[in-house]
Amino acid sequence: MIKEKYFKVDSAENNTVTLKAEDIIAHVYVLEEDIVRVYMPEEKHPLLEKTWAITPGMEDMPKEGRNKADLSPFSLPEFELNQTDQEVEIITSKLKVKIELNGLKFHDRKTQSYNFNQSLGNGVYHYLERTRDESYYGLGEKGGPLNKAGKRYRMQTIDAMGYDAENTDPLYKHIPYYVTYNKKTEIAYGLYYDNYSDSVFDLGNELDNYHGWYKYYYASKGNLDYYFILGPRIKDVVESFSRLTGQTIMPPKWSLGYSGSTMTYTDEPDAQEQLKKFVNSCKEFDIPCDSFQLSSGYTSIGDKRYVFNWDYSKIPTPHEMVEDFHNNEIKLCANIKPALLHDHPMYEELAEKQYFILSKDASEPETSQFWDDTGSYLDFTNEGTFNWWKDKVKEQLLSYGIDSTWNDNNEYEIWDEEALAHGFGDQLPVSHIKPIQTMLMMKASYEAQKEFYPNIRPYLISRSGAAGLQKYVQTWSGDNFTEWKTIRYNIKMGLSLSMSGVYNFGHDVGGFSGLAPEPELFVRWIQNGIFHPRFTIHSWNDDKTVNVPWMYPEYLELIRGLMKERVKWIPFMYQAVHKAHKEYKPILTPTLYQFDNDPNTFAENDDFIVGEKLLICNVVEKGAIERDVYLPDNKHGWYDVNTNEYYQGGKDITVDAPLETIPMFAQAGSILPIRDGEISFSDTKEERGILIFPYKTSGVTEEWIYEDDGNTLDYQEGIYTNIKVKMECNDDVIELNTEVEGKYDLPFDQITLYLPENEERQIKVNGKSISGHKIVVAV
Repeated sequence: MIKEKYFKVDSAENNTVTLKAEDIIAHVYVLEEDIVRVYMPEEKHPLLEKTWAITPGMEDMPKEGRNKADLSPFSLPEFELNQTDQEVEIITSKLKVKIELNGLKFHDRKTQSYNFNQSLGNGVYHYLERTRDESYYGLGEKGGPLNKAGKRYRMQTIDAMGYDAENTDPLYKHIPYYVTYNKKTEIAYGLYYDNYSDSVFDLGNELDNYHGWYKYYYASKGNLDYYFILGPRIKDVVESFSRLTGQTIMPPKWSLGYSGSTMTYTDEPDAQEQLKKFVNSCKEFDIPCDSFQLSSGYTSIGDKRYVFNWDYSKIPTPHEMVEDFHNNEIKLCANIKPALLHDHPMYEELAEKQYFILSKDASEPETSQFWDDTGSYLDFTNEGTFNWWKDKVKEQLLSYGIDSTWNDNNEYEIWDEEALAHGFGDQLPVSHIKPIQTMLMMKASYEAQKEFYPNIRPYLISRSGAAGLQKYVQTWSGDNFTEWKTIRYNIKMGLSLSMSGVYNFGHDVGGFSGLAPEPELFVRWIQNGIFHPRFTIHSWNDDKTVNVPWMYPEYLELIRGLMKERVKWIPFMYQAVHKAHKEYKPILTPTLYQFDNDPNTFAENDDFIVGEKLLICNVVEKGAIERDVYLPDNKHGWYDVNTNEYYQGGKDITVDAPLETIPMFAQAGSILPIRDGEISFSDTKEERGILIFPYKTSGVTEEWIYEDDGNTLDYQEGIYTNIKVKMECNDDVIELNTEVEGKYDLPFDQITLYLPENEERQIKVNGKSISGHKIVVAV
């Protein structure tokens, strides 16, 4: 018989209940009315007492990490503690935690739920009970279905180029967190494990007759340290977790425009000429473009890549190249990588300074396989490395006029588990903290940009990262493969990121790896991409072609229209990004997120909602010219944005979806800002339109449309303006009232309100009866 550990309450002070059993100790921290932390310290090391992810409401974190013992960021509510010989109860106004003292069981498996004294082998284990009624969401950008029930996933950062979006695992990010939703009780909760070693999540894939139905978490190193977040709704869990791991960075508005990119141009011997041709083609074909991502070919020496090196044979005059982009209002984001090949011109200097991850005996740099050759990863837990990186970003990129850093290939694929990190003076195996190296890389790039451009919003991109990466970067789902199913499963992958508190993301439109997309696939991919905050067409096609909007001349007019459609929706997207920044609201969500009252939304689908208001139903199947759509059961119904036709919620419908059409639906009561007027490559004049979708009967909406200069940090000093639009509807009248409030001088002096053309009710605007469905209002 397996003997369980019997725990007793040792102390209860400072919102911490400590329990002990022989040589095992557990702390239960009551942090919020709906958040508790459970911590069992077994492996001792100073860095294991730090967190880089749990930074409640913060915009930044100390590079050395935040001490986990510091509870000051939390509200630390009063709680009731009841105990008997058998159990302990911790009760807040929202949460009751019952702990069985025999075995220290919370909501855990009844048999062997923890790895006390390594009874289950090496590593950290946490087994929990599960039921058939549970669904699971999150784990970052995992492939496959949105609901992860019945699956097993590895949490290990890896460069998964050309991945199968349905099946490949692991991928790029380390976010050991998921939401459990029980459809019977209609209650959701989240679990986040603050451990940075490689791990496994089994969400019902494994079944063992001796233990009943269970799910489990396993980590190869460190301690069991997890946060329990009560909903009761899924959205409550997600938004609490996003706040727990830090504030989404407020990006510049230009980051929401089309970003051109391809590996091909910078790999060419005449790269500067190829890049100039890209700009000229945008101009010639009238394709609006706000930025370009400079792939790593600009750093080459021969046929290999060397971070912070300019290949002057390919790009003879980098300043002129940058100036050409800037003269055409296009920003530049330069690719940088955190490893130096062994023959890098600076390798020996950095090796002597011990700026790399070291071998297990600390005698030399650890050597890993990297692009083109072997090399060594930089150790950002060495302050010298951290500062060297900042200096190089400024010296080799920002001083040339580069606007942004693209932090790439930063998964830290170090397979020697005993290789050593400096640890800010407390050396430890890097296998404990690989994702933290990635986070510190992006933090160093962030600091460099802030220091070089002190009043400009830092905009950074990163492929890898840990929970809380939203504090610094926009991200994407990595090097996807060109095939139809990638659109479908990238949608789910992105929504899993949203459910994991990471809101600002996108996918490589058109596919990164494989053959060029056929025209129909390319068009459908663009249609999907224009409703993601990150909109990048990026490729490294096997057939040496380049994915660009003008690649198929016979489809140019259609694709040009879609590129301009993206620009049209940027104000709405900016509004959603601002809510993510200020209110921890996701930008994209699955339909179940807002409509968990409707059980039909829990079925797997290909739809998503943007900014809480707009339902996007992309076509993701070859040859389809119509689309079956389920409209979630809301109170007021939906409008087809393309036709203005009104539908009740809770209905299955079929709509026409020829190649030029994106099926999309606005909730009745929505007020959606758009870019109005002429849209072209050269016309950057801001005009503002507002789409109004009235209630069919009675209802009231107030929308505060946020406006600022889109580029500087002046908004932090209160330099912004809100356009308030209030709509009141009844059976006879739609009444609209507008007002402007704030310190930012709007770049337009009027707004245009658009109502459905088939609307027959009387319309009043600011107290006056108005005829027509296009109404101009001075601001």
